[in-house]
Amino acid sequence: MKPFSEGEFVREPCCYCGAARNRIGRATALALARCGAEVTAVSRTQADLDTLMQECASITPVCVDLADWSATEAALQDIGPIDLLVNNAAYANLQPFLEVTPDQFDRSFSVNVKAVLHVSQIVARGMKARGSGGSIVNLSSQASKCALRDHAVYCATKGAVDMLTKVMALELGPHKIRVNSVNPTVVMTKMGRLGWSDPEKAKAMMSRIPLGRFAEVEDVVNSIIFMLSDKSNMTNGVTLPVDGGFLAC
Repeated sequence: MKPFSEGEFVREPCCYCGAARNRIGRATALALARCGAEVTAVSRTQADLDTLMQECASITPVCVDLADWSATEAALQDIGPIDLLVNNAAYANLQPFLEVTPDQFDRSFSVNVKAVLHVSQIVARGMKARGSGGSIVNLSSQASKCALRDHAVYCATKGAVDMLTKVMALELGPHKIRVNSVNPTVVMTKMGRLGWSDPEKAKAMMSRIPLGRFAEVEDVVNSIIFMLSDKSNMTNGVTLPVDGGFLAC
């Protein structure tokens, strides 16, 4: 059964950050367009935006590095009213804790946390001014809840995203703006299959997932769309695991 269909978001303007290269972002942007949303896709790589538009010509591209505060402000100031926002852009460079470098720390927090705050500020100010409300979904991770070796900075950024989500929900809720996060386990993107195809490496993680499998891209896409839609209109400030029960064990 398909939980969402054409017409789910008829003409609702949606801004999707991190939509072109990341497989989850790309798939969700295309799914939202199929559901009738007017999608603005944000990516720092023009070539990736070009191929996305080849798949769906109705998507509006914006090319900007979200780690650059001034450039982001300039790029997004004229995108028009936005009802739905997905913050999916992320950066990861795994390092053992004792080898973490300042530049990697700063880059990770700039993209994974500061950009979420900044883009959400831009969009939420418009929502508040219009009095229209809206829905914001931040892409977090199972790594915000469970420590992973060599993921010190990445885990820290996703923990920050979870708490930022809760504070945003608290402060923006009175303006009819819902804010939630989606927290996937390992997802079987091309990179995910490459990194976790070794049964020995996957065994320890997989053994803690009661459903006995990692997530597929569609599992995450459907969760994002649910959180954006009116089907979740009393859901606010939630960090939603998409992990097959990993965190229940």
